[in-house]
Amino acid sequence: MKINPNKCVACGNCTYVCPMGAIYVDPANNRSTINRDECVECYSCYNGLSQEHLNPTLVRTMRGIFKALRLRFDPEPDVCPTAAFEPDELTWPRIVRRAFSDPRVPHESTGVTGRGTEEVKTNDVTGRVQLGDAGFTVEFGRPGVGVRFYEIERMAMALAKRGVTFEKKNPVTSLMTDTSTGKIKDDILNEKVMSAILELKVTADKIETVIETVREVEKTLNTVIVLGVGARCDENGEDKIVGPILERLGYTLHRAKTNTGLGKISLDRAEAAQSKEPVPTGAAR
Repeated sequence: MKINPNKCVACGNCTYVCPMGAIYVDPANNRSTINRDECVECYSCYNGLSQEHLNPTLVRTMRGIFKALRLRFDPEPDVCPTAAFEPDELTWPRIVRRAFSDPRVPHESTGVTGRGTEEVKTNDVTGRVQLGDAGFTVEFGRPGVGVRFYEIERMAMALAKRGVTFEKKNPVTSLMTDTSTGKIKDDILNEKVMSAILELKVTADKIETVIETVREVEKTLNTVIVLGVGARCDENGEDKIVGPILERLGYTLHRAKTNTGLGKISLDRAEAAQSKEPVPTGAAR
């Protein structure tokens, strides 16, 4: 993203909508400026501000008159009065920033918008996580913090040494040159994104090792980490394998998501009518 200095009137409205704090009014030229190294190409400024297309000279003149007369004018806070924002033509590797930071943009590698996959939301169909497995999500970054890919690589390589399996359809996995080592492409290592997710799976006996590794590496990273764990319940809807291990490690468990009705319909309507048996909503095979 860039700001056209010929259009900018330094109203400062855009400085408040940038979730990364990458926009500031430069006192040297009295124009809003984007710190390109900190900008993650999320387009929050471009999409979040209304564009009024007013004449920049007229706006600057009126602002000068108000200032001379010591009159205060507070413009609408969500407006760029002169439509000064102009999207850049993003190329590799910078285009990676937008793919991970703008949730409306699908990843070229997966065709899915957002930072990860459907995870355990469709596990009753995909069977990615079986009984006795633990599906982990390691989430990096947040608005105002972000994360660089060399930090993600540091965590991925440490986990790879513990024998984890990275989810193939995850966008970060698609950027690895070697999934067995967790190595990420060198030319994107310094690219910054708002957030990203590593998805991996291990058997129950490696759960403690994964958590210890995340805790150890997290201390060396200049970002925030959120660790999520998914498990498959037994026929009674209980988790008697993964849960006890987490409790032993000191975690208080809260069932964050229980997904039902995401399977395939086991009986179509015609068959149901013939059999006179009701089709339960969301019945799965």
